[in-house]
Amino acid sequence: MIAPIPLRDIPQANIFRKGDVFVLFGELFGRGYANGLINEAKKAGMTLIGITVGRRDENNALRALTDEELAIAEENLGGPIINVPLMAGFDLDAPAGSPTPTDLLGDMTLKSWQEDKLDWAHIEKCRAVGVARFKDSVAQVMRQLDGMIPDGSNAFFAHTMAGGIPKVKVFLAIANRIYKGRGERFMSSKALLDSDLGKLILMNFDEVTANTFQHLIDGSAAIRARLERTGGQVRYSAYGYHGTEILINGQYQWQTYTSYTQGQAKMRLERVAEAAWQQGIKATVYNCPEIRTNSSDIFVGVELSLFPLLKALKKEGDGAWAAQQWQACRALLQDDQPLEGLLQKIEDYNTSEVMAGFRNFAAWPMANSLALADLMIGTSEEITQMHADKKELVTGHLSALILEGTGPLMFHEASNPAGPVLWLNHDVIAKQLNQLHNA
Repeated sequence: MIAPIPLRDIPQANIFRKGDVFVLFGELFGRGYANGLINEAKKAGMTLIGITVGRRDENNALRALTDEELAIAEENLGGPIINVPLMAGFDLDAPAGSPTPTDLLGDMTLKSWQEDKLDWAHIEKCRAVGVARFKDSVAQVMRQLDGMIPDGSNAFFAHTMAGGIPKVKVFLAIANRIYKGRGERFMSSKALLDSDLGKLILMNFDEVTANTFQHLIDGSAAIRARLERTGGQVRYSAYGYHGTEILINGQYQWQTYTSYTQGQAKMRLERVAEAAWQQGIKATVYNCPEIRTNSSDIFVGVELSLFPLLKALKKEGDGAWAAQQWQACRALLQDDQPLEGLLQKIEDYNTSEVMAGFRNFAAWPMANSLALADLMIGTSEEITQMHADKKELVTGHLSALILEGTGPLMFHEASNPAGPVLWLNHDVIAKQLNQLHNA
């Protein structure tokens, strides 16, 4: 990928209707991008079917949902859930009687982790166990799913799996320094990726974020063939991140959050879609903007790219509704802190020499730097202090708007997708939002 491929115009197609099936390949937790797509599937009258990642018992053994957990999950989704645990990754897998990767990390400390070494031959055995477990579970899921999707209907498989950080105490301390530290508390993200701990995390990211998309495409091959043979069509979507175009100096420019540790896995996800596309399978990764979610809140500064959406709303249609969004955001600030002042801080931040140095698409994902951390985290903290209530932030409001805008864009583009990898930037999201609210 040598340059972003943006979706510029609002897609109008829709092949999905009542009786078609929407499959959420990833459990629905809290606020996040999946909600926008689910809302569109419900509007189209589709049947919703979900899966579960399962739960861990007191011994870390993977189990299905209890009846109570299943009922809650199905109510949350609005449809049945196939209760076969599809926990991705291999951090808690191992050949019988041997330690898991998480066990191997247990002795690492904040002083030792950069020098600590892992047994890679054993790690590969753990990886093989985890992959085999996941693929076997996918096969079980697909056998159940096959009987739930009628001949001739259309199916939309939405992949939402991401992540893969092992749950070890030492990483929490490291993450606080890499993603939140500045000054003396700063730590280079390169130091993590050069360590054995970092290399293990990258491997697990690949399995959770990218390779699961391949397992979904492969595992559903028989269903896809049956539906296409009987007059239906099948689509696959996945959520990517590879930077976003936002308004900087009045022009849409690509920029990114640095350091995005999952970047390599997200590019691997793109390659999975490209390979499927070459085989005639309509699989598309939609690279979506930075938002605040339960999982992204650890990345201090990721939310700074949200603020220019307000300017995009005015540039791409304007109108009474756009003005209302400005007013809603203004109301979240302290009385002596004008919204225009906040937006100027963001403009100064984005046009700074430090940030300009990280707008290098070809070099993505880049490691962080002390200058970047000082500027990004400092700006984030300054803007948070401008709010009347630190729990009610402008970025929460803008994140909800982006979720609302990306849902219909992905859903309708999937009917006749332009390619395997597309960027949803602030321009098309603002166009979509203005169209939804000014119709």
